[in-house]
Amino acid sequence: METVPFLGLARTNSHNVWRLPDISSLTTGGGFLFGGAGLGAAVAAMEGTTGRPLVWATAQYLSFATPPDAVDFTVTVAVEGNASTQARVVATVGDREILTVNGALGAREVDLAGQWAERPVVPPPDECPPREHRPGHVDTIMSRIETRIAAGRQRSDLDGVPSRDGRSALWARVPELDCSAALLGLLGDYVPFGVGQALGRHAGGRSLDNTIRVATLVPTEWVLLDVRVHAVANGYGHGLVHLWADDGTLLGTASQTCAVRHHRD
Repeated sequence: METVPFLGLARTNSHNVWRLPDISSLTTGGGFLFGGAGLGAAVAAMEGTTGRPLVWATAQYLSFATPPDAVDFTVTVAVEGNASTQARVVATVGDREILTVNGALGAREVDLAGQWAERPVVPPPDECPPREHRPGHVDTIMSRIETRIAAGRQRSDLDGVPSRDGRSALWARVPELDCSAALLGLLGDYVPFGVGQALGRHAGGRSLDNTIRVATLVPTEWVLLDVRVHAVANGYGHGLVHLWADDGTLLGTASQTCAVRHHRD
């Protein structure tokens, strides 16, 4: 399945305006639209409007959307060249702006390529245990994304001892979805998970931003989320996610800052 029907995103009567009429299955345990779903929808809207594949996109999360809100994504093409397009998306609920996304799209015929990042050595998905979730995740976006702990600790094993290197990893798959830039936007929002792993605490955070950069998209059942938390300071956590196909291809990277908080079940 493509990302647009999975999210429920639909083009309106306007060529450059798209809508999520029902976000109830795209919410977090807190009851608001999952940031990765918002970015994924914005990416799909930009690609659908411009007809070009995503190169990178950066999102700034401004406010919340909660059911029964409908979210509109308005795409503005700022510059369109022979190979590259620069565009932006503003997501709104009524007159309230909840998300802004800037991005570049296109593909260039250049006979230069390479991959230098190294995937961590972890067990395959069928040898990794399902990730434990906090209460309240039934019928949320988390119930539609299957995740397995590849490197790190289960929630019940977090003992307050920080990790040595701030790294953790999850295998993730969305059984209905093909690999796409929008899928990377959906799965790139896992630095808050890594923050709890790095601190060794029942903690996470609210995403303030997310930047997705697309490398090479290949068919893959599972995506390895290689989470690298760089620092937690002044109430904010900063980190990076490398997204790997199950054959070792680097699909892309995501970088993120979140407002750190304790989880209270």
